[in-house]
Amino acid sequence: MKIPSSIYALALGPLTLGISEFVMMGILTSVSESLGVSYSQAGHCITAYALGVCFGAILLPFAHRFLLKNILIALSGIMFVGAALSISSVSYEMLLAARFISGVPHGAYFGVATLVATRLAPEGKQAFCVSLVCAGMSIANLVCVPLGTMLSNLSWRIPFCLSLTSSLLAVWCVWKFVPDIGTVQAARFKSQFNFLKKTAPWLVIMMTMMGNCGIFCWYSYVDPTFVKDAGFAASSLPYIMILTGMGMVIGNLVGGKLSDKYNPGKVVMTCQLSAVALLILIAIYSTNAYLLSALAFLIAFALFAVGGPQQLLIIRHSKGGELLGGAAIQIAFNFGNAIGSFCGGLPIDAGHHVGASAWVGVPIVLLGVLASAMFIRVEKKSL
Repeated sequence: MKIPSSIYALALGPLTLGISEFVMMGILTSVSESLGVSYSQAGHCITAYALGVCFGAILLPFAHRFLLKNILIALSGIMFVGAALSISSVSYEMLLAARFISGVPHGAYFGVATLVATRLAPEGKQAFCVSLVCAGMSIANLVCVPLGTMLSNLSWRIPFCLSLTSSLLAVWCVWKFVPDIGTVQAARFKSQFNFLKKTAPWLVIMMTMMGNCGIFCWYSYVDPTFVKDAGFAASSLPYIMILTGMGMVIGNLVGGKLSDKYNPGKVVMTCQLSAVALLILIAIYSTNAYLLSALAFLIAFALFAVGGPQQLLIIRHSKGGELLGGAAIQIAFNFGNAIGSFCGGLPIDAGHHVGASAWVGVPIVLLGVLASAMFIRVEKKSL
């Protein structure tokens, strides 16, 4: 069956969010030098965005009475405000605040958009349609983030102009192409939290947070790893971003396809086990330019291959609270990112090479693997 045009319209929000979130990885050096702060301090801009995601997602249950379409339009408007403030930031503190605001709509948008996508998806293609919505973020990493990284040679503010433009397009496309499917069908506010009384959704949240946290211990510092460890010129970073973006796009679509065919929990666990091996290899071979490039592609694949399956799993296990469930996954993603960015910076501040941050991520991702295995067992017993 044909995929509805509304699914592609929904993907413009993640495209904007992908630019806003991931462009920081490619401009850390520029921001650090421009604002006179260290790499780890510049990395706190990633943390600020992630904390904004958590804050915005927490507010989503209060919006359960509003039309889902109107929520998406409002959230796209906040994306515009965050981008505008990032462009106009004149200090490190102001940029931190702008990054927090930019993150506010992230979790809420994914929570609403993935719910809408499952309702609009053809039969048997729910996981794939959720992955198509999430693909907006991976496409941002393939096209817009490398372009923004390249333009950042002129000014680190220019990449945020891309997210500003994309947010306006997202507002228009949601208004034009996404049908009005009403509100989330929750009887009352408290009923949205009932799913949290079960074990399965907590395990989905745990596998998501630990997996992302461990990978972001290193991925937050992909820019200085290639420049400082592997000896790449700063001018080559856009091509590195294209490479990792390709991994994200392919991983996202493959993960969605596999999850329509196989158990999504097993897809997640397999990808996370692969990520453990990849982090070990990155820590050991971060000075090997060509091998590091291949490993960066593969870990980007693993990072995004789990996004669609995890969103689908939480929707399946959060009946009556799908909005909160979808938002909870984004909290887990980004809280994991925030912790990972902080923890990954510790060995760098201690004087170790940048690639050593990958060692910190290894045991954390293993906790995600453990949560995935426990989830598979719990889900099997409930069938």
